[in-house]
Amino acid sequence: MTDQPTRAGFAAIIGAPNAGKSTLTNRMVGTKVSIVTKKVQTTRFPVRGVAIEGRAQIVLVDTPGIFKPRRRLDRAMVRSAWGGAEDADAVVHLVDAAAELAARGKDGTGADRRSHEDTESIIAGLKAAGSRAILALNKVDLVKREELLALTQALFDTGVYSEVFMVSAEKGSGVKDLLARLGAMMPEGPWLYPEDQSADVPVRVLAAEITREKIYLRVHEELPYAAAVETTAFDEKPDGSARIEQTIYVERDSQRPIVLGKGGQTLKWIGQKAREELTELLDRKVHLFLHVKVNEKWTEDRALYAQFGLDFDAQ
Repeated sequence: MTDQPTRAGFAAIIGAPNAGKSTLTNRMVGTKVSIVTKKVQTTRFPVRGVAIEGRAQIVLVDTPGIFKPRRRLDRAMVRSAWGGAEDADAVVHLVDAAAELAARGKDGTGADRRSHEDTESIIAGLKAAGSRAILALNKVDLVKREELLALTQALFDTGVYSEVFMVSAEKGSGVKDLLARLGAMMPEGPWLYPEDQSADVPVRVLAAEITREKIYLRVHEELPYAAAVETTAFDEKPDGSARIEQTIYVERDSQRPIVLGKGGQTLKWIGQKAREELTELLDRKVHLFLHVKVNEKWTEDRALYAQFGLDFDAQ
């Protein structure tokens, strides 16, 4: 037996859209708790993944990306992200090092410049709040060492960071060191979740997020961020299987055929991939039924915001 006390607390991961927050969360937890796609801004609500580091339990809050909000859903996501940071015992600001360096040079794309602007906005927000964060530079395997050191110094000189870690969320390098630091920062106390629980996301919400991920994996070129998934029924069957019904909402009539595909083949693929992952996740047979509906006002649906724990009235 060890005399070391147990620790438990919350660590928020904030950053610009597509900085790699969901990938880092999944890497630290050791299993998939947050969706990852080629699209930016795939995380719409804080996903709490539970990581274990020695005697410490770290509840990782993978927040939506922080960016300049343009509509109600944007405002709710950004408010949710800052809320996750305000309530945490530790804050990690994850920065895409490759995008940041590109934006500061001559070869930056529009996406790189937007990422840089969002990073500057986050730094300003941390300054305004008087907060200190851990700076985690991501995708360091894609940049030259001398450029990385200069970027580190420039960011650290802003005065909002307590320390710096260099990581590759995708490949795993540097992640163990960051996890060890977060474990040491957690306050002493009993664990908040059972040892074998990897997330506290309600299963209905997680099921909807898994299906939404498959939608974007399949139709990410044709379909903009104009789809939502709601789990409308989740029933336990006598044989131990689960029957799940979900509605996919799109904003326009022209988007419905994109999700359905020719002869319903796209929807069939989405359903098959989502069912396979849900079967593995729930460790039981899953019967999944998908319906596609057009709802021009789904981004103004208060009930959908409540499902994901977002503030409908965020300013």
